[in-house]
Amino acid sequence: MSGPEPGPAAGPDPGDAGAPGAPSPHRIVNPPGLPPPVGFSHAVVAAPGRTVYLAGQVGAGQDGRIPAGDLAGQFDLALGNLLAALAAAGGRPEQLVWMQIFVTDVRAYRAGLRRLGEVWRRHLGRHYAATALLEVRGLFDPAAMVELMGIAVIPEYL
Repeated sequence: MSGPEPGPAAGPDPGDAGAPGAPSPHRIVNPPGLPPPVGFSHAVVAAPGRTVYLAGQVGAGQDGRIPAGDLAGQFDLALGNLLAALAAAGGRPEQLVWMQIFVTDVRAYRAGLRRLGEVWRRHLGRHYAATALLEVRGLFDPAAMVELMGIAVIPEYL
């Protein structure tokens, strides 16, 4: 979803954290025997710390309503909501280790990769958690086109 470059291969780095694209405190693993990851990492070895489980977030405003718009717009709001929940739990975007993306139309997702990548980079920089994309028949709110779930690990040393 992020463009042609593969995910990061760097190890833990506690410095420079807090901004999109900050180094991950976790070890990103992208083995040479697998296809190059694009917009995700094959595996993430979490640093020791507190685990935060993030519930499914859709592109809804504070009033709970999903504004009219497209998949990228909903993805933007959903990712912002996911990261707001993470921040409220004391975490930062680069501490995400796992994410599932549920969409009601995978063709629309593929067609919108450029805009989706821009949204991703605005929120997460070039940090790519271990991620799965799943097409589902529907979500709880019939207006929702996307829902995001995640797991983050806040390292002990922070």
